[in-house]
Amino acid sequence: MKIAVVGATGLVGGEILKVLEERNFPVTELIPVASERSVGKQITFKGKQVTIVSFEDAIAAKPAIAIFSAGGGTSLKLAPQFAEAGITVVDNSSAWRMDPTKKLVVPEINAHTLTPEDKIIANPNCSTIQMVVVLNPLHKRYGVKRVVVSTYQSVTGTGKAAVDQLYAERSGDYSNPKVYPHPIDLNVLPHIDVFLDNGYTKEEMKMVNETKKIMGDDTIQVTATTVRIPTIGGHSEAVNIEFENDFEVSDVVKILEESEGVIIQDDPKNAIYPMPLTAHGKDEVFVGRIRRDESQENTLNLWIVADNLRKGAATNAVQIAEYLAENNLV
Repeated sequence: MKIAVVGATGLVGGEILKVLEERNFPVTELIPVASERSVGKQITFKGKQVTIVSFEDAIAAKPAIAIFSAGGGTSLKLAPQFAEAGITVVDNSSAWRMDPTKKLVVPEINAHTLTPEDKIIANPNCSTIQMVVVLNPLHKRYGVKRVVVSTYQSVTGTGKAAVDQLYAERSGDYSNPKVYPHPIDLNVLPHIDVFLDNGYTKEEMKMVNETKKIMGDDTIQVTATTVRIPTIGGHSEAVNIEFENDFEVSDVVKILEESEGVIIQDDPKNAIYPMPLTAHGKDEVFVGRIRRDESQENTLNLWIVADNLRKGAATNAVQIAEYLAENNLV
């Protein structure tokens, strides 16, 4: 199966290549795609050198699937061109997520809705993915009524320039162009993406709207505060969930232990709980600090951590591609 990776030289693009290789995806030919300045350069895939090609050459090569990680503007312009050529696009940007004609997919939740006619498939926001993987099985059992989430998000979510800024500041160099409006080292920024007229950021509203779409339930109420912190390994979330029905904490743990893609790390007496440092490089969503909210009925507190470049982006996209291939949808 021919696979194109659009944006192959970026942080997420590099992770997509790594995940394709690690999961032994049946790639017969890899077609790495990047901007004009990178065309002709080479990347390594499965121990071999592969030449980066232009968008036009990638379309002409007729891959079965093109995994996009090249930004919203590129996706809006080029994804329809790939789709018109019969190529199924899995897009990592925000360009198509809330388009009512496009599926927004987390494989553990709603891959079964995909059909051969879905030629542009949206990959959700990283912070939304890890949350809904945990919410969905609990929603099926208890009915999620309201979610209050505060995120603690890695600089890797912004890209390589943000990582460079963090390390430069850590070494005492503040001369690099700033990705963020303030220093990020030894700091916390309650500001991810742009502020909207309602006082929330675009990132916060992504979590609100995408959660409802992925879980297929507009009655779920979500409010979010998203925060950038000086970490590398992944995003963390403090999640407060109000259910329609009561629960036993032991039953919640059992449900999550049996849920695909979820690992429980919840032994606080021995200082065992999810952290970006230990989630880094892994594909699962880690859950800990599982406890009842004693201030309100039918309400639960959770701490959720996942590597935002893996399950939050690359792994989820590759899992969508795997589902398409395994079910002959391309």
